[in-house]
This record gives sequence, C-alpha cells and structure tokens, in this order.
Amino acid sequence: MKPSEPLNTCALIGILDDGWAGLSETARRRLASADLVIGTGRTLELVRTHLQESVTLKDMKGTLTRTPGWIEAAMDAGQRVAMIATGDPLCHGIAGILANKLGPARIEILPAPTTLQVAFARFKKPWQEVKIVSCHSADAGEWCVGATPTHGLYPVMRAIARHAQVALFTGPANNPARLARALVAAGYGDDVRLSVASRLLLPDEALFPDLRATAAAAMEFPDPNVVLVERAPDAHEPRFGLEDLEYIQRTPEKGLITKQEARALSLAKLRLAADAVVWDIGAGSGSVGLEAARLAPLGHVWAIEKNAGDAANARANAARFRATNYTLVEGKAPAHLDAWPDPDAVFVGGSGGELDELIGLILGRLKPRARLVMNFVTIENLATATAALSAVGAIWDVVQLQASRSQPILDMHRLAAQNPVWIVTAIKQATPKEAT
Repeated sequence: MKPSEPLNTCALIGILDDGWAGLSETARRRLASADLVIGTGRTLELVRTHLQESVTLKDMKGTLTRTPGWIEAAMDAGQRVAMIATGDPLCHGIAGILANKLGPARIEILPAPTTLQVAFARFKKPWQEVKIVSCHSADAGEWCVGATPTHGLYPVMRAIARHAQVALFTGPANNPARLARALVAAGYGDDVRLSVASRLLLPDEALFPDLRATAAAAMEFPDPNVVLVERAPDAHEPRFGLEDLEYIQRTPEKGLITKQEARALSLAKLRLAADAVVWDIGAGSGSVGLEAARLAPLGHVWAIEKNAGDAANARANAARFRATNYTLVEGKAPAHLDAWPDPDAVFVGGSGGELDELIGLILGRLKPRARLVMNFVTIENLATATAALSAVGAIWDVVQLQASRSQPILDMHRLAAQNPVWIVTAIKQATPKEAT
C-alpha cells in the first residue's frame, strides 16, 4: 500500500542530469500533479515535457530570497507545489533555508544522490571519511599567500589543510584549475592529487582521475564538475613544539625568533581556542604566530613585522608550513591593526617603542576574558608594560623564564644559559554588562 500524498506541503525534489529517468516514482508523481514547479532554468528543462499543461513554472535563479514567499502563497491558495534542486537538497543545498523559513512540517524532501556520490562511484573510492565543502559561489579571484577569511576560497583551503580527503562542489569561475593553482601557491605542489568528474550522467561525461596539482592548474574542464582533493594524512606532523632551527631566520644569530622554551610557555599562556582570532605583533620569523595558527585551525592569525628581512622570513616559513590561516603585513604597529578583527588572544614579541600606546589599544580591542601575552628581555620594557597594565586596572602576572641548553664540550656536555625572558600575561576583565 502506497503512502498517501502529504497535504499542504512543498515537495523538494533532488534531480541529477539524467533528468526524469533518474527520479523515483514518488518524485515523478509529485511533479506530474504539481500546479507550481520552481527550479532553475536548467533543472526545469529536465522535467518540462512531463508536467501537466496548466502548470506554472518559476525560475528561481537570482531570486532565492523570494522563493519561500512564492511557495507559501501558492500553498495558502490550495495549490500543489514542487521545487527541484540538484542532487541532495540537504547537502550544500536549499533544504535548510526552506525548513527555516517555512518550517519542517511544510516541506517534504525527496533527495537524489549527490553528484559527489556519483563521482566517488565513478572513481571507485570510498567516501565515508571525506570532508565536503563548496566554492560554487561568486568569482573568488585567484588565491594568494596570506589571503584572509574574506576570500571565497578560504573555507576550501582550510578544509584541505585539515583533512586528507576533501570533496568540492565547484562553479564556473571557481573551477578545478583555479583550485589547483591555489594549492600550488599554498605550497602543496605535487603532494596532492585532484580527481575531476565533469558533466556526470550526460552523454559527454568526462573523468580526470589522480591529477597532479601542477598539471591540473593549466587544464580546462567541462562544466559542471566536482572535485576530489586527496593528500597524504599528516597525523605525525607536530602541531606544537617545533625546533628553532625548523624556522628560516636571519643569520648570524641576530634574527628575531622567540626561542622554543619561551614560545611554548607563551602559547600556553595564550590559551588558544580552536577558532581563535590571534594577533602577533612583532612577528620576527613568525615562530609564535605560525604555531598559533596550527593550534587554532578554525581561527586565523594576523601578524605584523616592521623589518623587511624578518617579514620575508616569516612569509617563507608560512609557505613551508602551508599556513593558509595566517596573514602577515609589513609595517610598524599600531598601523594596520584597525583593519583587523577584534582578537581572542594577542602576542607581543616586539613593540617598536610605542608600548604604552600599544597596550592601551590592545586592551581596548580584546574580547572579554581574552589574553594579552608579551615577551621582554629588558628591564625597562618590563617596567613600562606592568605600569601601563596597572594604570588601566588589568589583571596581570609575570613569569621570568631562564633556560639552559646542553652543548658538547670535548666528549662531554655542559649547559649554556640562554638570556632570561619575562613573560607578561594580562587578562581583560569583563564589564558588568559583558559578564551578564
């Protein structure tokens, strides 16, 4: 016995490019009896000849925000409504929007397989571990090192940084070649493979399996297409505790790098959440900011460095570590800080002489209960910082860190002392309004 047709609901029907032939019997019945069918021009053409003559067709391209209103008005007038969308409307599709606007009880979802499912079947690859993202959106422009979260490819690049398998819905502008160029620019080179499935279920379907990024960057792929990006998992790559010599830095040892011992304690004092917005002021070689970027994979690090040579080294280190959530500008703080989002954590490794002003600015921008961590090697800067913090009523503490490292001497070892470092941590107190 077949279930009765739901009353006063919109049928949201998934469809692929095989059109009517690929629909279930229930989906066909709902379309054939509909008074109003909504879709895009391409999807409407897939079913037009199978609909009743009196049906009204509406193309929703460019009018997505008006679509719930069309549906609601038609259903209130007693009309039967169907809407068609590509693949599974619950996977980067319109189902969530309609459920939010109309209420779940007023929609019935009849999904098709996603194009990604079909693509994985073609490539004969399991996909239970895959991360799904989309760049099927407005033209994002070419990716560049240091791109911020506003770039249209940013979610894609971060997903690839965090997952060994990523499946992508692409668009005409943000196509597989542009994605491949972004991967090359971000330092992946030939460490990734792209598999592209074009025009699935159409007579001219084309598959491009296991392409090197450098090769895919110069190719043209028929639209529409989807992409699988695969790379070797980085399960054994450290997120924390890199050695000083793993960073490119100025030589001889006059370069600006926060040594591993001070770096480890400073990062611990910052107490970074996974989605933290971090400022790194006086980035030097980038050691603190780049490890912060690893510890906050869902966040972003904004860094500034006034010395051109150190800034170049920090950029080179970001490229080596594929830090796609790290943006460095060359300049002297507090310049540029007004363009950055309010931080969850701030590290100051160098102040350029404007320490009072800088501390006041940072405390004014810090989110409630966020942390400011500063490193000093001179008594004068320590005194300036603690006085500035006390003047504004900040909660602060100081740790003096004195470390020694082993060094060979003949056939034995001795300990060589490093310069002491004062690590100042300040916590922004929440106002009574913020506390509630």
